[in-house]
Amino acid sequence: MKARRQGLLATIVFCMVSTFAHASDELSGKQWTFDVLLDDKRIGFHTFEVQQEGEGQVLTTEASFDVKFLFVTAFRYRHQNTEVWREGCLSSIDAATDNNGKKLVVRGAAGPEGFNLQNGNGSTALPACVQSFAYWNPAVLESARLLNSQTGVYETVSVTFESRDQVPVAGRLVDALRYRLSAQAGDITLWYASTDGTWLGLEAPAKGGRKILYQAVTIPESGPSRQRLAHVTTLLKTGSSKRRPATSPHPTRNDRGG
Repeated sequence: MKARRQGLLATIVFCMVSTFAHASDELSGKQWTFDVLLDDKRIGFHTFEVQQEGEGQVLTTEASFDVKFLFVTAFRYRHQNTEVWREGCLSSIDAATDNNGKKLVVRGAAGPEGFNLQNGNGSTALPACVQSFAYWNPAVLESARLLNSQTGVYETVSVTFESRDQVPVAGRLVDALRYRLSAQAGDITLWYASTDGTWLGLEAPAKGGRKILYQAVTIPESGPSRQRLAHVTTLLKTGSSKRRPATSPHPTRNDRGG
């Protein structure tokens, strides 16, 4: 359990840097800023920005955490990642992480025979269409496998719709839909605005029975699609969601939610 909780923080932080499978044009030019809290104490920030560039989209993200004990920094984390996406699939990734002194690099690019990934364990050939953890896009809720941008692990995931909820965003409560995403390191709670599907935050357990919370400071004025989120929620409730095949080539329009 201890190792599971330690690994979960890495999954949250290092895997949250991806872009989406469907509404690329709708999300271009969008920005998210989160305060990151350990229990109720702010330990840093995590920002996301996606921009249109030619026929693709470029996601840039930065995270910075410092956990202090008696005025001494007990844990330090820095993460930067740039991802290029085309047709709902990862075209390239260039991620660098300093995990409390441990340096990690993940790089990869799409090629004619699939996605060539390089990390600390060498090179790995992945399917032609790969997605990373894209919490800020509801399309991630239908994914069967996601790429961890810190470790380079191509993880099997599952998602469950839980209930309606309310979460604070910039000092006001926002109506939300709550989901549970089960990944290699544990379960993560995700919130999306019930009106338009905008990603609002996440929460997950941390070491010693504590919790990590991403609390939104700024979010886009409108999210991908209320209809899109309603469609995904219905599929998850009924258990009839057809997950994107892990070995599929570039997805069809129907694969990306119409």
